[in-house]
Amino acid sequence: MTDFDPEKFEDKYANYFPELQRAYKNAFETMNDEFDSSLIHGVDQQILNESEPFYDDGDFSVQLPDDPAERLTAVEIDDDELDAVLDRYVDEIEGELRRVFGVEA
Repeated sequence: MTDFDPEKFEDKYANYFPELQRAYKNAFETMNDEFDSSLIHGVDQQILNESEPFYDDGDFSVQLPDDPAERLTAVEIDDDELDAVLDRYVDEIEGELRRVFGVEA
């Protein structure tokens, strides 16, 4: 577990890049075990590659890019189903960020 400093998270890619990679990778592996592999790979490569993790008010959040459904071209999926998968995936990433950094929600 990493000693987490919220102020250092403002420059997260310089200070916590390996930890961020680990959290996203762990979330990817969990999602890939539970959902269709091509869907999770597409979401990872075409939507989450432009997501942004934040730490504010004692917890992590992940901001997705605008129009995620338009970004996903690797697989066909209903917008409502994609929203549900993205919600679950974001929850998983946020949980992994808390776990990796040792932050209680």
